[in-house]
Amino acid sequence: MKIQKVTPEHRPKVYALLQRAFPGSVCEATLVQQLHEHGKPLHEWVCIQTNKVIAYLAFSNAYHGTAVCGLHLAPMAVAPDFQRQGVGSELLRFALRQEEIRSQTLFVLGPHSYYQRFGFEPCSQPICPFATKNAHFLSLRAKDAAAFTVGYESEFLKGARTAPRGAKRR
Repeated sequence: MKIQKVTPEHRPKVYALLQRAFPGSVCEATLVQQLHEHGKPLHEWVCIQTNKVIAYLAFSNAYHGTAVCGLHLAPMAVAPDFQRQGVGSELLRFALRQEEIRSQTLFVLGPHSYYQRFGFEPCSQPICPFATKNAHFLSLRAKDAAAFTVGYESEFLKGARTAPRGAKRR
């Protein structure tokens, strides 16, 4: 298995992986495709095995007003045939060691039991617009306890309005 930065050549494979990893939802694939098309800054990596993209993760900017205050981890996906084998954990550990990630405040919306293994902690501030009472919202290296609603790239907001009920999020 090889981990590398996403290149334009990987993108179609990434979109296909996101559709397989989130069956019944096109939101994740559409989100990443729109972020790419709109030139939004992303830190993103793939796991490749025998020329197949088997896992993907991305970090996009988090905002306090118009100022960047950290990064959001989303989406993260592993091909169904490779889930529960440590591939996602290995990819996330790799990403957390990278220069552009390791000093940033990070946010993620997901299961506490998974992300706490990597140092993420539940946070009450900032407020996540996608999590009622910040349930399932975690941070890593969050320093500012000021009350504000953390911002996402506009593509996340578009996807949230079109997301089918009960869609799996990570």
